[in-house]
Amino acid sequence: MSPTRILVTGGAGFIGSHYVRTLLGPFGPGDVHVTVLDSLTYAASTANLDEVRHLDSFRFLAGDICDEALVGDLIAGHDQVVHFAAESHVDRSIRSSAEFVRTNVLGTQVLLDAALRHGLATFVHVSTDEVYGSIATGSCSETDPVNPNSPYAASKASSDLIALAYHRTHGLDVRVTRCSNNYGHRQFPEKVIPLFVTNLLDGKKVPLYGDGLHVRDWLHIDDHVQGIELVRTGGRPGEVYNIGGGTELSNRELTDLLLETCGAAPEMIEYVDDRKGHDRRYSVDWSKIQTELGYKPGKDFADGLAETVAWYRDHRDWWEPLKDRAVRLAGPC
Repeated sequence: MSPTRILVTGGAGFIGSHYVRTLLGPFGPGDVHVTVLDSLTYAASTANLDEVRHLDSFRFLAGDICDEALVGDLIAGHDQVVHFAAESHVDRSIRSSAEFVRTNVLGTQVLLDAALRHGLATFVHVSTDEVYGSIATGSCSETDPVNPNSPYAASKASSDLIALAYHRTHGLDVRVTRCSNNYGHRQFPEKVIPLFVTNLLDGKKVPLYGDGLHVRDWLHIDDHVQGIELVRTGGRPGEVYNIGGGTELSNRELTDLLLETCGAAPEMIEYVDDRKGHDRRYSVDWSKIQTELGYKPGKDFADGLAETVAWYRDHRDWWEPLKDRAVRLAGPC
């Protein structure tokens, strides 16, 4: 039986590269060939794929998901797409939303059109809990309406709806995942956990927005990848699956844990003005993927956080150049 040919978009980024390394690693399915398509924007790195680069079952192409000719040629030679490629930083989307709309909305539409033309078997669209917006109590289920607040979340909600429309209109096998906040090694150091960890390792203060009481559910990258793979192999066409981590913390609670793990004092917290449209609380109900596909988070948060801090402590050569690049790109706020 021939292997399943999977096109992974955004496969040089944090989540996408971890998915590829897992898929082609010793505990992967063993019956897949993977092509990574990535435009190598500032948050991506081909070094994230060094562990699998030598494999005959792996291929890498630098390219843009908005390139219709390139995407069409690639999808014609594949059975499935797992679509990670996205602009994903909320603060950047607030400063300028054009790239978010172009990549997240138009890029997804280009991929879906090509998938439809070439009779693709399965299209897994990776999204975020931010599409549901902020909720004061309870948890959002997959049937709740999207209510995004930031330009980033709105662009992801738009791409979700387009993807699901291709299933309802054309019968394309589209499956959507919506995850809570990811953490783990190799995450670009503009996200809150690697930003705070690398600041503390450099003896710098950490910038905590507002009163620090915004609440997020934390999902280790290993568990997220497990959930996506369960959806790819066993999910139902046209369905949305929430993927949660089971550890809900305020940003202040998270910061205290990071200070403790890094051996830093509370004085290292610098309270800064809250950002525009900062959602107060996200929470997803992930009982559907648990019941249907047997998903269960396996990484204890305390262990995962300690492992993540240790990785950044030991890999300055990886994150220092990336952090310098992020600071240069951010410019004045």
